Amino acid sequence: MASGRSAPNDRLARLMAEAGYTSHKAFARAVRRVSEEQADRTPIGCDHTSVSRWLSGMNPRSDTAQCIVTALSRALGRRVSLAEAGLAASAAIPPDLGLDYHASAEDALGDLARLWHADLGEAAAVTSRPEQPGAWQSAPLSWLLSFGRNELPRGSTTGPRVGSSDVTRVHATVGLFAELDNRFGGGHARRALIRYLTDDLQPQLNGRYSDDVAAGLFSAAAQATLLGAWMSYDSGLHGLAQRYFIQALRLAEAGGDRPLAGSILDAMSHQATFLGRYQHAADLARAARTGTEHVATASLTAHFHAMEARALARLGDARGCELALSAAVSLFERRRPGDDPDWFGYFNDSELVP
Repeated sequence: MASGRSAPNDRLARLMAEAGYTSHKAFARAVRRVSEEQADRTPIGCDHTSVSRWLSGMNPRSDTAQCIVTALSRALGRRVSLAEAGLAASAAIPPDLGLDYHASAEDALGDLARLWHADLGEAAAVTSRPEQPGAWQSAPLSWLLSFGRNELPRGSTTGPRVGSSDVTRVHATVGLFAELDNRFGGGHARRALIRYLTDDLQPQLNGRYSDDVAAGLFSAAAQATLLGAWMSYDSGLHGLAQRYFIQALRLAEAGGDRPLAGSILDAMSHQATFLGRYQHAADLARAARTGTEHVATASLTAHFHAMEARALARLGDARGCELALSAAVSLFERRRPGDDPDWFGYFNDSELVP
């Protein structure tokens, strides 16, 4: 069974042509031959139709993908990786997928694509695991230490051309999903959103774009992934939601959007409080405030203080809660809603109640 369908696999097509496979039947025979050599596994029953499906973007099972790259490696006389063959999403799913905050934007995109595919495939490795408290420490620290990196994703030389109008469409589409979520809640349309991210957004993130477009595209992708995190949270999939929060944070860094990154840490604090991890929740809210100093609006910073106050109240730290809440109220009174990002229009007096 396949784990998902996306854009045509041009990488696999190029490697097949380079290796001299002029027909789908010939390549299927080569893959079967590799499979038959593995005495501890049931041989793969692929044929020319299977090859057509792989080329159209269908992701084969992990054992089939390994046979594919082995066949290509032999024909080419060098090692071919799953990623080079466009089959990274077919790799066996590690239990920590999505929990790492990668220094490389390309590595982060690879993990995120695999996470989306694993989610759609209902892989227990990511959908059934609980949250990992250690990730609430490592992710914000990695983000705080990333300041000054100023690394823009490189994109590709062969993917689709992406312009500002495409970024506008991403915002509009994600806005429709957010509207559905606001109206119906409970993770309504969650899988439809992940399918959109896999089929439409992933090819654009791996496309060709200017630096200006890259910043907007990755910021939009961060907002989309953040929405996926909230929807997973509402569905009770807290381990999965945590992974999406972390990857949204990495996308926000790639887009150079520190206020959004702070808001994502704020959302992670909300989840940690809900799950009874109050010290982690307080630390996440403080990281959001520290990392957005001088760039966050008064409203955003007020919200960070409010989230810290909620966590401290549950820790029984009355004095700390009082100080954080006082700072939140003071900033809230000085806020200018017109300065706030479009995605932060929900903040009102009720958000200040710990």
